[in-house]
Amino acid sequence: MSSLQALMARGNAFFGSDVAIMAGAMSWISERHLVSAMSNAGGFGVIAGGAMPPAILDAEIKATQAMATRPFGVNLITMHPQLFELIQVCAANNVTHVVLAGGLPPAGALEAIKAFGAKVICFAPALALAKKLIRSGVDALVIEGMEAGGHIGPVSTSVLAQEILPEVADQLPVFVAGGIGRGEMIASYLKQGAAGVQIGTRLVCATECIAHPAFKKAFIRGSARDAVASVQIDPRLPVIPVRALKNAGTEEFTRKQVEVAAMLDRGEVDMMAAQLEIEHFWAGALRRAVIDGDVENGSLMAGQSVGMVKAEEPLAEILATLVREAEAALA
Repeated sequence: MSSLQALMARGNAFFGSDVAIMAGAMSWISERHLVSAMSNAGGFGVIAGGAMPPAILDAEIKATQAMATRPFGVNLITMHPQLFELIQVCAANNVTHVVLAGGLPPAGALEAIKAFGAKVICFAPALALAKKLIRSGVDALVIEGMEAGGHIGPVSTSVLAQEILPEVADQLPVFVAGGIGRGEMIASYLKQGAAGVQIGTRLVCATECIAHPAFKKAFIRGSARDAVASVQIDPRLPVIPVRALKNAGTEEFTRKQVEVAAMLDRGEVDMMAAQLEIEHFWAGALRRAVIDGDVENGSLMAGQSVGMVKAEEPLAEILATLVREAEAALA
């Protein structure tokens, strides 16, 4: 057993994988093709439930099961108005792992998932939240730093890892995410006590990923400094910053916030509806870029590791490279 396999043993046992690398759930991107390719290559794929209604999620899980020979998970957003129906869809399809993203799970969500025997994975953006989630019975945690693409917290990955891993890594598997583009970094987090890692940006240019060629080209061209975080316009709008490649769509989001804040002022929407309005903006902007290839006006959600994405290549190749780099670093 190589030292890398020894360090990944706990994560592999948790996922039923060969390599303790989980794919981040990226809306429109993490669907049947990428998810099954990731799991079949020995990693752990995760369907991005995002804004999907129950019937669409049901169809996506079934289609992924038809293509995947290995286990995979489903990521659900905690503020989804039909969260409990989506959990029932996972139950009906015997999903083994459910990832809950976007804030603390509402009362009863963890119990509903555990009731059908699935493992629950939650995001912990701070040590206090990690401890709270452990007390509430989660099976694993993901700690994701602000270098990541998409919705981000305020603290960098390296700081979160130093703060959280020594305190909780002995209690449950913890996966580190955000800004990971090479195997040396994976080795370093494993040595600090992580059970594995989660990567997203690095997988967008996998051959199996259905993202539009123009979207992939933007990633191959992009550098770390092009992946910027959105700014919050109105303190009342609890907008979680989003990291994406700079383009006209970035400015469009600023305008959207001004518009939603005005709707709040006029009493046309409440806070929850305002947040959903923002979420729907992102879902639409992301679809325009990923599916339609409108890389100017759509959203190019990407992490700062985008500069390490150099070419389109098969997913198995990407994983093999990361493993090779991690083994060399440990040797």
